[in-house]
Amino acid sequence: MNRTRLDDRLADLETDGYLIDAAQDDANQLYLSGFTGPDPFLTLYADGEIHVLVSGLEYGRARTESTADSVDRHADYDYEYGGREARNDMYARFVRDKGVESVSMPPRGPVGTADALRDRGIDVVVDSDDRLGEVRAVKTDEEIEAIREAQRANEAAMRAAEALIADADVAGEDAPVDGDVEPGTLLHDGEPLTSERVTEEIEVTLLRHGCALDQTIVAGGAQAADPHDRGSGPLRAHEAIIVDIFPRSKATKYNADMTRTFCVGEPSDRLREWYDLTERALDAALDAVEPGATGEDVHAAACAVYEAAGEPTFRTDPETETGFIHSTGHGVGLDVHEAPRLASGGGELTPGQVVTVEPGLYDPDVGGVRIEDIVVVTEDGYENLTEYPIEFVV
Repeated sequence: MNRTRLDDRLADLETDGYLIDAAQDDANQLYLSGFTGPDPFLTLYADGEIHVLVSGLEYGRARTESTADSVDRHADYDYEYGGREARNDMYARFVRDKGVESVSMPPRGPVGTADALRDRGIDVVVDSDDRLGEVRAVKTDEEIEAIREAQRANEAAMRAAEALIADADVAGEDAPVDGDVEPGTLLHDGEPLTSERVTEEIEVTLLRHGCALDQTIVAGGAQAADPHDRGSGPLRAHEAIIVDIFPRSKATKYNADMTRTFCVGEPSDRLREWYDLTERALDAALDAVEPGATGEDVHAAACAVYEAAGEPTFRTDPETETGFIHSTGHGVGLDVHEAPRLASGGGELTPGQVVTVEPGLYDPDVGGVRIEDIVVVTEDGYENLTEYPIEFVV
């Protein structure tokens, strides 16, 4: 955590403190408390100090693991198990015990907690600026190293996925058609190679490298034309296969993100053109990444490549359903999608921000192509944390 940046950003609060009621899966909670509590707990920032309130079950671990200045347990407020009103009484006593009569809460904070505190005379203001999200967007060296380590695991998983795809036979070409298997289907050990099988290889590899994910993308053919289609069923030769992996370190909780597009056999001329365009769009966007540039500048650089080639983008046609139909990138940290945005309206980039750069083209009649690197903004440009090669035909 960048404690100095945190103190500076929260010093201008118009309330006495900043309160979060959430579990560890809320990135702001994890960032502020440093505690991996699986159930919701309170974290209060006030007068430059961080205070945590947890159940007796989590008290010992919170004292050892959290980065808070103080840790209290429910029993300290004569509560351990009881009804909702008693719990809310405890929350109000905890806040007042730290000298706080008004708090800011994140935009997605529980309405029930906010209303309960208001009912007990504590003023609650919604932090519509998401100050903690802004603080988290600029990483310390330690955070950047955590993302770098997650990216190394990511690349090991991508190698495993690429190897499985590249080593596949092709029904009707390298291998005979068996039963209902259609010609052109990729085969592994005589069975159709499916998105699910490649995903399994990715997940197993990530676990071996201390990372995990809830879902990934292995989408081929027309499925690849939907940027968030997870992919299912047999993969085929001569079609683009998008593999997008975004793992989270089980130890540090930091994420990585990378996409590659592969093809077994010769792609169509259209797919080859799309791939070359997307690689050029990636290079143009990367060249635009530097402190002082805006996320909109980076997005515009990618769009300009596509637009010059006659491909639609949201910038030229906000209602298009084909072409470049998403932003150029996003921040990565404790959340896999966080500030800043590389998109129209994206703000100024700052050294220490970690962002993806991921242009792509999509059309169900053609398929989809996306290439994604993850980079950190530096004092004089950027450092690419991605070491994985860019190669279409495997």
